[in-house]
Amino acid sequence: MTSTGIRLHAPAPGWSISADVVVVGSGVAGLTAALRCEAAGLRTVVVTKARLDDGSTRWAQGGIAAALGEGDSPEQHLDDTLVAGAGLCDAEAVRILATEGPDAVRRLIETGAHFDESAEGELALTREGGHHRRRIAHAGGDATGAEISRALVEAVRARGLRTIENALVLDLLTDAEGRSAGVSLHVMGEGQHDGVGAVHAPAVVLATGGMGQVFSATTNPSVSTGDGVALALRAGAEVSDLEFVQFHPTVLFLGPDAEGQQPLVSEAVRGEGAHLVDADGVRFMLGRHELAELAPRDIVAKAIMRRMQEQGAEHMFLDARHFGAQMWERRFPTILAACRAHGIDPVHEPIPVAPAAHYASGGVRTDSRGRTTVPGLYACGEVACTGVHGANRLASNSLLEGLVYAERIAHDIAVSLRHDGPHARVPVPEPQPEKPAHPLLAPEDRFAIQRIMTGGAGVLRSAESLARAAERLQRLHSEARDALDENGKTAEPGVDTWETTNLLCVARVLVAAALQREETRGCHWREDHADRDDAGWARHLVVRLNPDRTLAVHTTDTADFPPTHPRSLGSARAGGIPTHHPAHRPQEQ
Repeated sequence: MTSTGIRLHAPAPGWSISADVVVVGSGVAGLTAALRCEAAGLRTVVVTKARLDDGSTRWAQGGIAAALGEGDSPEQHLDDTLVAGAGLCDAEAVRILATEGPDAVRRLIETGAHFDESAEGELALTREGGHHRRRIAHAGGDATGAEISRALVEAVRARGLRTIENALVLDLLTDAEGRSAGVSLHVMGEGQHDGVGAVHAPAVVLATGGMGQVFSATTNPSVSTGDGVALALRAGAEVSDLEFVQFHPTVLFLGPDAEGQQPLVSEAVRGEGAHLVDADGVRFMLGRHELAELAPRDIVAKAIMRRMQEQGAEHMFLDARHFGAQMWERRFPTILAACRAHGIDPVHEPIPVAPAAHYASGGVRTDSRGRTTVPGLYACGEVACTGVHGANRLASNSLLEGLVYAERIAHDIAVSLRHDGPHARVPVPEPQPEKPAHPLLAPEDRFAIQRIMTGGAGVLRSAESLARAAERLQRLHSEARDALDENGKTAEPGVDTWETTNLLCVARVLVAAALQREETRGCHWREDHADRDDAGWARHLVVRLNPDRTLAVHTTDTADFPPTHPRSLGSARAGGIPTHHPAHRPQEQ
């Protein structure tokens, strides 16, 4: 598959370095992939948007799920994951996750991560929503992500991997045959505001995290602006399941006008026995699901929203006063501090909570080795859609997915490049187009996009709300496109405009898919189609970006997910596996 030729409006790279692999992102997925590639003897460069430990991994509270406890098994973990995924998981992808997960966690421990232990010296495992067993390993009580990030960052620095921090990756570079040839990037704070460079490499690993900033309120950090998905689309890759955005049910409610990153109240708090209650103290999850407060996240989020609608309330409450001060301070010190910083003391009062955008279950479509439909371009972690999560991610499977599939990617790259010796020939990128193909939006449009998405494509969706959102997003896109096509004008290149343009790209895809999926499934809730429709919608929506900047949407059955992909690196190494083209006719959006 060749590139669409669409690139962000940016100057040509003024400097470059070469490598075998460039990993974009420094969370659990990115740093694991980088460390495994380096261990295989590959020249590896890590590019990250802020500091090495500034991604979403650091904010993960609950833990990492794996069948590590007595009486547990990968088969049971697989079963819980399939149930949570509401009929859209790829069973083989989940089997890989569940069976390879325990050893991947053990290797993470060998890398230096320290998890909480019981008095007997065993891993202290807890439960979260959707899990029928205690299989969540955690660190520092509720600081699991911070510990994993610390261990991986220390390992990267100890092994001397080359890193480029404070760098926003712009676009994939390709050679004359459409294969990956590296990335262009802008290093913030160095050189001109719009100064751009390049890393030339035959293998590119996207591990850029999520896109939560497309909504007004999210648990995601400010760097989560969908850059990896947007880059992949411009490069000609397919994305899938983007309509399935998981809204975490228990996010600290800071008021109806709160924007940006909101404090998460981990599912592990419910796993240890906290109760969801309304203003009258009624436990409204009882009788709604066999696991009550520990039902899968989509069910809990919907139940909270329904209770809020019934009572005309802005939030519900999470009551864990029975924990006592000692348990709060020992098990959940991070959450305790965050609540107290906002004037709430969970030791003595219930915590006001409401759903907020948390995790993208969909992303760049990959196979079981992390390969996308663009040769040489890989994806892992939240930016990827491996088929593991289906319509709704099972709690604490995200860190595990990052670990398992990052290791698979590193192995695939090492095997592929081994044919060309220890250092593969760095491909020559094709010349950059003289005229930019993609207009930039003004930075202030970011807030308009967030308001449009929160109002039209949030927890509650309908044909009317989605159509209204689609029309408003299209207007933003058309105004920028017409200004570029007719007058040669676009917003000034820079970090704010590039991020805003990426947000509009992923917002358009999400809304287009959500509008087509006329059912309620997993974390996609259509008020006008309240039931799950397996006869019509037990399939995936796949989106790609056409060269004329329109969106093409087609469906594929679960049996066809993931698709057959081309060999990722080099035609001499390729083996000639063809790209899968579904028979369904694309619909232009």
